[in-house]
Amino acid sequence: MVVLIPARFTEAEEREWVDRMLERLAARERRSRPGDDDLLVRARRLGRKYFPDHPDAQPVSVRWVGNQRGRWGSCTPVDRTIRLSDRLQGMPDWVIDYVLLHELAHLIVVGHGRDFWELLKRYPRTERARGYLEGVAAAAGLDLREDLPPDAGPPEGE
Repeated sequence: MVVLIPARFTEAEEREWVDRMLERLAARERRSRPGDDDLLVRARRLGRKYFPDHPDAQPVSVRWVGNQRGRWGSCTPVDRTIRLSDRLQGMPDWVIDYVLLHELAHLIVVGHGRDFWELLKRYPRTERARGYLEGVAAAAGLDLREDLPPDAGPPEGE
């Protein structure tokens, strides 16, 4: 990080200013990157809102992970755990909500069949979020493919 300050600052003023700017940056970072506990609360709230008829759509844990190189999130229905790629950190809330809902839907339906996609249609920003993630993956040169809805046909290039 580079902090620009007036040349006339004393060493004490410089240290104070740099410390203040670093604290502001850290506070902004904390707000834009919810912790694991925050993710769990958020996922449970989303499950109640979008899948109220499926009380089983409540995870035991949700956490950020750095080892998801081929996907945005993953779910283990047996132990009701969800993991989100740390690549999502800093993305818009509605995109993170979509990925959480995608994984919550796997607590109800294991595969990516018609029933699964019908559940996700309940979230009004599903298509927008999928497009956003596809754009991020394409811009970064990532091969992150999501299973398509049954009526979508094969992915381009296949």
